[in-house]
Amino acid sequence: MTLKDVHLPPLKYRSDIDGLRAIAVIAVVVFHAFPDVLRGGFIGVDIFFVISGYLISTIIFENLESGTFRFSDFYTRRIRRIFPSLLLVLSACFVFGWFALLPDEYKQLGKHMAAGAGFISNIVLLGEAGYFDNAAETKPLLHLWSLGIEEQFYIVWPLLLWFAWRRKFNLLTMTVFFTVISFFLNFKGVRQDAIATFYSPQTRFWELLFGSLLAWLMLYQRQKLSHIANKIDDFLVAVLYTEKQKTQGQTLANCSSLLGLLLLTYGLLHINKELRFPGEWALIPVTGAVLLLAAGPDAVVNRKILSARLLVWFGLISFPLYLWHWPLLSFARIVESEVPSIEIRFQAVVLSIVLAWLTYFLIERPMRFGKYGRAKVITLVFLMIVIGYVGFNTYQRDGLKFRLLSSKAQIGNINSADLLNESINNCHAYFPDWDKVTDNPCRFQRKTKNTIAIIGDSHAGHLYAGLSESVDSGDGVIAFAASCAAPYIDIASATSDINARKVREGAYKLINAAYDFVIHDPDIKTVILAHNPLCSSGDVKDMANPGNKDENRVLKDGMIRTFQALTKANKKVVVLFDNPFLPFEPNLCVNRPFRLTNNRNKCLFPREEFDSLTPFSNYKSVVNAALKEFPQIRTYDLADPFCDAQYCYLAKNNMLLYRDRGHLNDSGSRYVAPYIMNMIGSPKK
Repeated sequence: MTLKDVHLPPLKYRSDIDGLRAIAVIAVVVFHAFPDVLRGGFIGVDIFFVISGYLISTIIFENLESGTFRFSDFYTRRIRRIFPSLLLVLSACFVFGWFALLPDEYKQLGKHMAAGAGFISNIVLLGEAGYFDNAAETKPLLHLWSLGIEEQFYIVWPLLLWFAWRRKFNLLTMTVFFTVISFFLNFKGVRQDAIATFYSPQTRFWELLFGSLLAWLMLYQRQKLSHIANKIDDFLVAVLYTEKQKTQGQTLANCSSLLGLLLLTYGLLHINKELRFPGEWALIPVTGAVLLLAAGPDAVVNRKILSARLLVWFGLISFPLYLWHWPLLSFARIVESEVPSIEIRFQAVVLSIVLAWLTYFLIERPMRFGKYGRAKVITLVFLMIVIGYVGFNTYQRDGLKFRLLSSKAQIGNINSADLLNESINNCHAYFPDWDKVTDNPCRFQRKTKNTIAIIGDSHAGHLYAGLSESVDSGDGVIAFAASCAAPYIDIASATSDINARKVREGAYKLINAAYDFVIHDPDIKTVILAHNPLCSSGDVKDMANPGNKDENRVLKDGMIRTFQALTKANKKVVVLFDNPFLPFEPNLCVNRPFRLTNNRNKCLFPREEFDSLTPFSNYKSVVNAALKEFPQIRTYDLADPFCDAQYCYLAKNNMLLYRDRGHLNDSGSRYVAPYIMNMIGSPKK
């Protein structure tokens, strides 16, 4: 059978389903553009999941029943539906990013392009989640996570249904079984790892399977459902009216559609990102969508609201609108290096609607319907492979740095500290499980005979680049960095954040292991302690004395334990006070193409803004109090190289020194290294 011979039983068109799609996509767009207006707008994705599960399962059930189901037919339809718009958006992002993005940003875009082309964006994003995961707003292809889950469902579910059908298994039993398992994993997982639960297919499939259950009931139990519905309808008529009414069985449908609309309205207004989502909260939009679908096209809400021409129009362009809106908002955020103004966000939304309309009528419809089906599918698959390779190649080549060699869009080296893998491998020889506990690598410059150790959180890690280049020949530097870890024995910090707990709650054990190694290594002469005080502000525990609840006392006791152990081992110790924390994103200091706002004076800020940050001044006070018993231990304030009496500076000698608001980039690490080396008595030669 050739593609032109394919005939799938047509699913009866329902304009109200397009209206429901419109509500879903408008909710998502409003939430992304104006999150304070519609706090729960992100549940639009859950509505999409239910609709997809319902429509796809209806097609599969009907084709299995008629004996016309073919995997080739099914995936041909999916390719012609999904690939054209997605290819256009991926290509547009790549072209715009060529001119607008800095190398590290373009490298990340390339990775996400490859993931989007392979429909594994949710898996890749899950792997990025952690302390170093940059703001979601700066990932132009972040929204493809939901498309990844849908396509993974489209791979697994048809195969399961086909297998069950061939083996004469009960399709309802199987669907209920997998729905219950997926929901249980979701309910349990959201309490253990909210990020993994949000992105993982096994914890989101239940939402699509709710739509599948509805499809099965509507196809195989229509008569029974109709009989039950009529009885319920008669009861409702008796309750609601004083006289017998000729409702033609629509009272139940009207109540179902009204209740579904109320559930969606409640979810859009009251669910927010602070709640454990999806979890049980996702039942609200999922149930609301199921009730609206089950009500049918003649129910009052479906007929009067969802079938309105404007909503139907938005429903028709919902897929390209979903694809376009987020990259435009994200690129605006990146180019402006801060949250764009309301005017810019509004313009981005309007532009996304225009692009969605053009994409639907000029790209999606011609490719989805019409002649030359086989040629279209082959071409689309080939182009998707090409765009995936282009993205992966861009990622492998570190964002194609040559693009900006002659551009004024960049001030110096702003790449993240991407040092030789050899230093990480050297560390793994001693600490093979380090990366399994935290998302920060530990680094050994040399396999043996390292003379300087830096211990702390990621702010210890970002010093490695400069210090490793500053030591004398034959010496080496070790960096023991663990996510948000206070650099003191038996002190755990920043472990209450459920989203970051997996990379923080065991970090203190790594710090303890680092001290055990350092104390027993006679080659290590100097130990540098580096810490971001924001990580220990209001969330610090003394694992040696759990009853101690006073934050400052906990820190001081940990410091004293650590200083005693180091001085007893005859180590030279330097405690660093952290570099300035920026009040805005450092890329505001970069002259970017397409920027609409003026970035004048964004390479400095008043020093008093940093000095007034309580966690930093409090940390300094506690350290100084603990050091009264250890006069041989020295301190150094990293604010000194960055600030004068009036201002703190993001750039020096036309080189941007920061990677984000708190971390130094390679240039910043190299900039402060001589100051630190002078402090420990080893000036760079």
